[in-house]
Amino acid sequence: MAYDEGVAERLREFYSDTPDVVEKKMFGGLAFMVGGHMSCGVVNDTLMVRVGPDLYANALSRPHAREMDFTGKSLQGFVYVDPAGFESDEALASWVDLSVSFVASLPPKG
Repeated sequence: MAYDEGVAERLREFYSDTPDVVEKKMFGGLAFMVGGHMSCGVVNDTLMVRVGPDLYANALSRPHAREMDFTGKSLQGFVYVDPAGFESDEALASWVDLSVSFVASLPPKG
């Protein structure tokens, strides 16, 4: 599984204060699960972000974001963000916050 360890470490820092976070290898990279739901992750040097259906179009309009098409088919509610889109800590925090907010709205898994 190929993922940029530097990006993974940055994500670990952002998730350090979030309860019930688990790292899981998936989508060919590393995902951060919150309450059993995939939130963000990294594949190669690209950020994966779960934004949900309501914010999907808005997320795609942000610079350096594109459809997450892991299998060749778009996964609605998930976006890829190229490295230029999360270079700064503020940009990465905005993506993580967006995802954690959406995942928190989901019913508990289990």
